[in-house]
Amino acid sequence: MDLIILFKAVILGIVEGATEFLPISSTGHLIIAGDLLHFNDDKGKIFEIVIQLGAILAVCWEFRHRLMNTATQINKSSSQGFVLNLLIAFMPAGLMGLAFHKQIKQYLFSPMTVAFALIVGGFAILLFEKYHKQGEINNIESITPSQALKIGLAQTLALFPGVSRAGATILGGMAFGLTRQTATEFSFFLAIPIMFAATGFDLLKNIDLLSMADLPMFATGFVTAFASALLVIKILIRYVANHDFTAFAWYRILFGLCVLAYFW
Repeated sequence: MDLIILFKAVILGIVEGATEFLPISSTGHLIIAGDLLHFNDDKGKIFEIVIQLGAILAVCWEFRHRLMNTATQINKSSSQGFVLNLLIAFMPAGLMGLAFHKQIKQYLFSPMTVAFALIVGGFAILLFEKYHKQGEINNIESITPSQALKIGLAQTLALFPGVSRAGATILGGMAFGLTRQTATEFSFFLAIPIMFAATGFDLLKNIDLLSMADLPMFATGFVTAFASALLVIKILIRYVANHDFTAFAWYRILFGLCVLAYFW
């Protein structure tokens, strides 16, 4: 295996893990990084699926005790309500992604569209942080099905590359009455079904591109994405306890402007 390919795998794995759960768009960063590294061919696309799986497994590992408790106590109303809310929140983006998957991949996956989405999203976060009022729902068990549906509808915005799934769900949760910490935690859990569904769908469509010769590359990216995502999850949980997302907003705007300047 070419060492250059493994180096690219490490870089893209870090990019995926570091950005997946922050409100800065992992998909956008992968599109741009893949373009800069000249790793955006068909093999690069299947590689992105693999590293996204690594990132989502980091969430499963970090919250393994909560997930196990839910699975073993599914007969309890609290566990059933939690699963139901995840299903409700998953459905809008799941159905829209299935319906418009081809069009989204064909027309929206480019550095320029991502750059505009990053900039617009950055200003949207600044406005949101300035005017929103603190929510009162401070634990996941208190989320209502209606709130879960609204968060799910907010998540559909992230089908546009560059918007950020994490940003859409966290800010959506805050807009509909959740505290910042609760919205962030629910966003982590909501990432599990939507990302498993998206990666599974893409994997089935591109399974003919898998090759044993690429196993070292896939393994390197997978492990790197898992490790970096696990670190970011721990940091973000602590960060949101005392900070807002203004810093991420300015990052989005500056990064988007740099991308525009580079690719124009």
